[in-house]
Amino acid sequence: MNPCEKPGRLYAGSRADSIWTEAQIAAFLAAAPRPVRLPFLLAIWTGQRQADILQLTWTAYDGRAIRLRQSKTGRHMLIPVAQPLREAMEEARARRKTLTICETSRGQPWTSDGFKTSFGKAQASAGIEGVTFHDLRGTAVTFLALAGCSVPEIAALTGHSLKDAEGILSKHYLGRDRRLGESAVAKLEKHGVGTPAVKRAVKRRGTEGGDSV
Repeated sequence: MNPCEKPGRLYAGSRADSIWTEAQIAAFLAAAPRPVRLPFLLAIWTGQRQADILQLTWTAYDGRAIRLRQSKTGRHMLIPVAQPLREAMEEARARRKTLTICETSRGQPWTSDGFKTSFGKAQASAGIEGVTFHDLRGTAVTFLALAGCSVPEIAALTGHSLKDAEGILSKHYLGRDRRLGESAVAKLEKHGVGTPAVKRAVKRRGTEGGDSV
């Protein structure tokens, strides 16, 4: 069965645990050649699909944001560009040889198969297994949530519908990430539990010791 025939099932199945770790990202960026790194960074920082990233032209970038129309959904996107990505793009623009933002080492637009091959070689060189370029989209969603972004904020950047973004977060990614739990506990500790009266009572009982049994 073709999963593309039922969009609601795109995130069901074997990709549920396929999120790039920070260690894998660092290893890939250290091993990958420059022409492969830029599409990778665009995926991490924008959450867009490979096809849309490879088709981006310099006219879509104004130095602050990227405008694109998602080929799969037809959704028009305006994506602010974070500083780390902006630096990589400005470096690429200074040496550009083609109209597309992402280009091969020969200064030609990437083909889908050509990029897939080069990406696979870079991934193998970095010793990374079990994840794909497609998984960077879910990874971006996860990292945005870890950074404290709301579901509407995530959807505005990646182009997911609110329902799909919520589905990704609740069913596949965030519930499996220990850092979310740690973040939640840290916020709870900072905020405390309940009203000031409850907090004082909890603190007082803690200093008095437990009840005897």
